[in-house]
Amino acid sequence: MGLWADAKNIRDKDPAARNVLEVIILYPGFHVLVSHKLAHFLYRHHRFFLARFVSQLARHLTGIEIHPGAKIGQKLFIDHGMGIVFGETTEIGDNCTIYHGVTLGGTGKDTGKRHPTLGNNVLIGAGTKVLGPVYIGDNVRIGAGSVVLKNLPANCTAVGVPAEVVRINNKKVCPADDLDQQDIPDIFEQRIAALEARLSRAEAKLQGEYPPSPEDLAAPLPHRSAPRQED
Repeated sequence: MGLWADAKNIRDKDPAARNVLEVIILYPGFHVLVSHKLAHFLYRHHRFFLARFVSQLARHLTGIEIHPGAKIGQKLFIDHGMGIVFGETTEIGDNCTIYHGVTLGGTGKDTGKRHPTLGNNVLIGAGTKVLGPVYIGDNVRIGAGSVVLKNLPANCTAVGVPAEVVRINNKKVCPADDLDQQDIPDIFEQRIAALEARLSRAEAKLQGEYPPSPEDLAAPLPHRSAPRQED
């Protein structure tokens, strides 16, 4: 397993890629993996300035910023990649898929381990922000535009700001392979629908269409001040 396997993985997952040679020559997601291997080697051997120089050069060439200290597993698929940022203590497992605009960053409050850890087969949708030393379990799918601030269990789907788990142990065992960012429940739409239903019931009670519930009868009446006397 190595760069050749990474290139083949990109070819297999991207329907626009025609062959491995095209991936090696043209794909910034592959180029940044090559540069990161060199930068991470220099970082582990305490050549910090050279490591940052390589990573910053790759940033200017690809639009992807990966700190030399970040640990990346095998077969990472970075689609498009523009605007992606991985912090210094980020750890990414095997066979993950990350779309453009994703940040694996810190909150500015932590020391030591301050960036996310991703398990295997994780998919992170475009524009998602994963912040702090949170752990994302295996086979997790995070919807586009989400903000993750807490740990996510394995085999779940999360979406929203802040992200909440909307599915656990779904039929899709390895969401990083299906690349589907659309088949995700809209948790906000569900909550708005529930709120509208409650408002409709409340209006119906006020209009006398439904008898008041015991909870309504037990609720204290709002306090009203006496009318002001005019001289």
